[in-house]
Amino acid sequence: MNRINLGIIQVNHDKSVEVGDAFPDDAHRFRDLFDQQEQRFNYRVYMTIGGELPKSIDEQDAFLITGSPLSVLDKHIFTDGLIDFIKRCDAAAKPLMGSCFGHQIIALALGGKVERSTAGFNVGIEHTHFHVMRHWMQPACESLPMHVFHEDQVTELPPGCELLGSSENCRIASFAKGNHIFTTQSHPEFTHPFMTCCLDYMEDQLAPDTMRRARECLTSDSEGRIFAEWCTQFFKGH
Repeated sequence: MNRINLGIIQVNHDKSVEVGDAFPDDAHRFRDLFDQQEQRFNYRVYMTIGGELPKSIDEQDAFLITGSPLSVLDKHIFTDGLIDFIKRCDAAAKPLMGSCFGHQIIALALGGKVERSTAGFNVGIEHTHFHVMRHWMQPACESLPMHVFHEDQVTELPPGCELLGSSENCRIASFAKGNHIFTTQSHPEFTHPFMTCCLDYMEDQLAPDTMRRARECLTSDSEGRIFAEWCTQFFKGH
């Protein structure tokens, strides 16, 4: 079986002792998720905090942009370069997947809109209900429960993009463009222990009701592994 060369563009550079030092980083969490599958990958991680981005879209077979506690509404050292990279991937129909921050910055780069939610943080496990099933979304599931942790959200789709899924608190929870862009507002790579750690760390920054609901959600299962299978089929399609 040929390996997929996957470039993971890491935009989370959390250095906190409580979270960043306590768990593997985003790139490792995605690697752990994908490595549960029969399909094998070769990974290359790009650390954007040092200004590191792929020099060419042809360096890898496909790319993935991670989530981050950073806001896409702020300007970061890598923002302009990453937006340019996304536009080049789009123009060349290079397979690109985005999760949370990745989902949002792809939307921004392609002409969509991201805003801060007036309802505050959306945290816990939330079902994404899929209105449209693309050919790579196998095994087919009309609804997937996955971890969420975000305050910003996509409020307007970029031109030429199709809404795939919505959740109770996020209308644009997943979208696609052609067969080369695929996104989710969720965190398929999160685990219950990692989410618990994040909640403990954010205890004094989240509203009590938000915290209570988020902790109650952790009695439910998350199906990030199914979304990972969809991503693999998406990558293999190219």
